[in-house]
Amino acid sequence: MTGRRRTRTLLPAHHRPTRARVLSAGALAACASIAVGCGVVPGTTGGSGDDPITVMTWAPEETKATNKPGMPALALAYARWINSKGGINGRKLKVLTCNDHNDTVSAANCARRAVDENVVAVVGSYSQHARSFFSPLEAAGIPYLGGYGVTDDEFTSPLSYPVNGGQPALLAGLGQQLARNCGPVTLVRPDTIAGDELPVLLDSGLSAAGHKAAVDQRAAEDATEYSGHADQALRRVTADPTEEGCVVPALGDRTDTFMDSFRRAREAYPTVRTASVLGSVDQSVIDATGSAYEGSYVTGWYPASRDKRWKPMRDVIREEAFGDNRIDESDPGVQTTWVAYTVLKKTIESLGDGEVSSRTLRRTLDDGLKINTGGLTPTLSWSFDDLTAVSGFPRLVNSDVSFQVVRKGQLVSARKGFVNVSKVLENTEAS
Repeated sequence: MTGRRRTRTLLPAHHRPTRARVLSAGALAACASIAVGCGVVPGTTGGSGDDPITVMTWAPEETKATNKPGMPALALAYARWINSKGGINGRKLKVLTCNDHNDTVSAANCARRAVDENVVAVVGSYSQHARSFFSPLEAAGIPYLGGYGVTDDEFTSPLSYPVNGGQPALLAGLGQQLARNCGPVTLVRPDTIAGDELPVLLDSGLSAAGHKAAVDQRAAEDATEYSGHADQALRRVTADPTEEGCVVPALGDRTDTFMDSFRRAREAYPTVRTASVLGSVDQSVIDATGSAYEGSYVTGWYPASRDKRWKPMRDVIREEAFGDNRIDESDPGVQTTWVAYTVLKKTIESLGDGEVSSRTLRRTLDDGLKINTGGLTPTLSWSFDDLTAVSGFPRLVNSDVSFQVVRKGQLVSARKGFVNVSKVLENTEAS
C-alpha cells in the first residue's frame, strides 16, 4: 500500500470512476516480454488465418513490495499447454509478459507495449496503477480481462472484465465471517491513504451481521517487526475474558512479518484467533509458519486450493511448469490468471472461424456470453443485465466469496458454497 498522494486524472464522463483507490503499493520500473507460440509473427487484432492470437499478461516481479511472478509464469505455461493441444480453434496462442515493477511509468509502458504488439486482450494481470495503464488500453480498445481487482478502476472502466469482486468483496466478506465467530475485532492495517479504506469495508460486513465495528489500528507498512502493534492488538481483543477476540492483520506482504511478532506476544494473553484475506495469507504462507495461523479465518474469491475443481489447473502446472517455483497453485493471483484464461479460451471458441480481435472479444463479452468456469466462480457474463447494482463498481459481476479456515495446517472450506456480498457493498456505497 502507499501513502503517496496522487494527482487526479479525469476520465471521460461516461466512464469516470466515482472514487479512485489502490489497495496495495510499489516501487521502480522496466518492461520485458517473453513470447510463447508459433514463430515470430506479431500479434494481430483482426483476421482469422494462421497467425497466432496474441495477448499479454503483466504483474510486478522482484520488487520490495507486492510481487506476483506466478501470474505471467502460469500464462506462459497455459500457452504451452493449449498450443500442445492444437491451439484455440486451430490457432496458436502467443503470450507476451511484462513486469510493471509496481511503478506507474512501467505500468504505462506495459500498456503501450500491448498496443504496439497489437494484442487482442490483456489477460489475468496484476497492477496497482490502473490510472497509468487503462488510458492506453482504452484508446486502443483493448479489453482488460480478469484483473486481480486491486483498484477501483478495474470495476469502472468499460473495457474491464473482472472475474472476481476484488479487495472490496474480500473485506466485506471477511467482516461477515468474523461477525459469526468473534468477539471484539481489531484490524491492523497500513497507515496510508489507501489503508484508510480497509476499515470501512471490513466494518460494512461486520455491521451487516449485527456486530460492532472493529478497532482500527494503524501500522507502518514497511516495518521490519511489529511487537508493539501485536501487544496493543492483543490487549484490545482480550479486555473482556468472556469473549474470544480476533486480530485481523491486513498488511499485504508484511502480514507474515506481523505474525512473527504476534506469535511471540500471544503467549502472555488469553486465547485469540486471527483472520485475514487471501493474498495476505495462503497455503504456502501457512506451510512456512507452522502453527501460527491454526484456527485463522480467511476469506477468498475461489474454492480452497485443494478443492478438486482446481485439478485442471494443477494438471497444466504439472505438465508444463513442473519445478517452476514461481507458480504457487494456492496463490489467488495464479488462480485469477487461470480463471481469466479460461474465459479467454471460451470466448475465442465462441467465435468459431470468425475474426479474433479486441473488437470482437469486447462485442462478444458485452453481448452476454455465459461462461462456466467449472465451479471456480459463478457463471460469468458482462452484459448490462448481469452487472450488479453496486454504484461504485459498475463493472462488478461476481461478488461471491468463500469462507475458509485453517485446520490442522490446511486451509479448508468453513462453509459450503459461496457467500454473495453485493448487498453489503451496496450498503457501503450508501453509507
